[in-house]
Amino acid sequence: MAKTKWAAYPLSQKGLKFDGEALKKQWAALHAGDCEPLPKSADLQEAWRHYHLGNFGEAVERGLAEGMAGYTVANKAQAIYATYVEKKDAAKLKHYEEVMARAEEAMKKDAKNPNAHYLYAYAAGRYSQGISVVKALAQGYGGKIKTALETTLKLEPKHADAHTAMGAYHAEIIDKVGAMVGGLTYGAKKDKGVEHYEKALKLAPKSPITHIEYANGLLMLFGDKEEDKATDLYVKASELTPRDAVEQLDVEAAKAELE
Repeated sequence: MAKTKWAAYPLSQKGLKFDGEALKKQWAALHAGDCEPLPKSADLQEAWRHYHLGNFGEAVERGLAEGMAGYTVANKAQAIYATYVEKKDAAKLKHYEEVMARAEEAMKKDAKNPNAHYLYAYAAGRYSQGISVVKALAQGYGGKIKTALETTLKLEPKHADAHTAMGAYHAEIIDKVGAMVGGLTYGAKKDKGVEHYEKALKLAPKSPITHIEYANGLLMLFGDKEEDKATDLYVKASELTPRDAVEQLDVEAAKAELE
């Protein structure tokens, strides 16, 4: 891991303040999506500070220095880095593979940690998009992602990010293989997808990514019929005030989508 060259965060970090007590005060809002508890360890808090500032490489390395206790912050930072900052496709896939490998280890040894399962699903989902969803389904990723998300939601029913990802699971499969095959082979259903997106939106109404993914999902599930609602969701995402570096990246993505 030490040999990885991490690119710098591409946006301004001005106005992002997480030093001292500021992180604790903002924690509940920052983690409305993933329900991650505030760690007691000062070193882990420091790793999360770097994550929220967009210093993803630093967050990964500090998280890994704490062993399995730091896997959540390391995995989240590396997966977000791969999604938003890494430019090369091959490097993105490598990052997702590293996150999946660590998450699988955590799923076995830290099985009651919802984010061990969720971050496997997140990385596997992005990896699937990277190699093509159809190819990923043929390799068995569909079932693994669904199981990981179901486990996340069993352990933490209020995990908004897992509801969002479950919505995306239904939408991506129906979009790629159709409603009939999707339903029979993978249990993907349009109404189930919408239900998960709606739950996510109720649980994390100020999260830009929840709005963006819901909009993406509606277009995959219903096409032009839901274009107006999807556009409204992109607009809302673009107008939200980002609470950290990751949300800044999400808001910029929503603006790009509208353009």
